Amino acid sequence: MRILKKQEIVGELKEKFAKSKVVIATNYIGLNVAEMNSLRRKLRESGSEYHVVKNTLLHRASEGNAAEPLREFYQQNTAVALSFSDPVAPAKILVEFAKDNSKLVIKAGALNGKLVSADGIKALADLPPRDVLLGQLLSVMNGVPTSLVRVLSGVQQQLVNVLLAIQDQKQA
Repeated sequence: MRILKKQEIVGELKEKFAKSKVVIATNYIGLNVAEMNSLRRKLRESGSEYHVVKNTLLHRASEGNAAEPLREFYQQNTAVALSFSDPVAPAKILVEFAKDNSKLVIKAGALNGKLVSADGIKALADLPPRDVLLGQLLSVMNGVPTSLVRVLSGVQQQLVNVLLAIQDQKQA
């Protein structure tokens, strides 16, 4: 490869690493072209990208950005999955694909600039989708005022019950 082409690739990757929420390093050795295309298609549908790049170019592109913690994992045949919006989506797809195809090995990931182990990526894949998490958060936030209103109205109801009991006692 010519130096200009390598510099262009490093520049593009550096830009993508800076924008990405999650970067996941994988070992793809043994996957054929059809399997790689299938994986890329699934990732693209979720708004993610999958790049196979030389390790030296990955080292240079990851300097000073969110992918820097992964530098030690750029060995052998490395491909990186990137997501710019949902960090859970590529993790789910890669873990699901790795279950069906043992040739794909998840090495590690970088989530917002912090190193995440392969087990951490698998745990990330087990999270529910973002919309479900937001719904759960909203229900918890909605539950607090509802409970407060219930507690405050409970005091009034107990007072009424005590007064009714006193009235019943006096009538008896």
